[in-house]
Amino acid sequence: MKRIHPECDLITGKTVRRLFSVMSACVFVFFLATPVVNSEYADIVLNKRSEQEGERPVVFPHWFHRIRFQCRVCHTELGFEMRAGANNVTMDEISKGKFCGACHNGSIAWSIDNCGLCHSALPGTPAGVIGSHQTSGPGNW
Repeated sequence: MKRIHPECDLITGKTVRRLFSVMSACVFVFFLATPVVNSEYADIVLNKRSEQEGERPVVFPHWFHRIRFQCRVCHTELGFEMRAGANNVTMDEISKGKFCGACHNGSIAWSIDNCGLCHSALPGTPAGVIGSHQTSGPGNW
């Protein structure tokens, strides 16, 4: 075999097999160490009263908020109970700055005037956790 550069060794089949084995082991260990996905990374559909009031159900992207805020921000400071379906959220309260309205006021996040951004689920979508119905936390009560 002719070397392109005399100072470089060619990669042999044995080297490729070793590299593949090490990479496979790393991937295997990564997946073993990865925790089970829970409701922290899911969407929550709120439909306790939306459709009764002529609106589409709300899709709350829990994962989107969770990667930006600690749990205490919503579940302690804003009063959301840590259980899907346990909160009695109304548009009247939101417009007064409670629950979602604490941030969705037009200056921190979009205002409640953009109804379709939250009321975006298909009609008839049942309330609950969507995308990861298994949870290892308080939502499994």
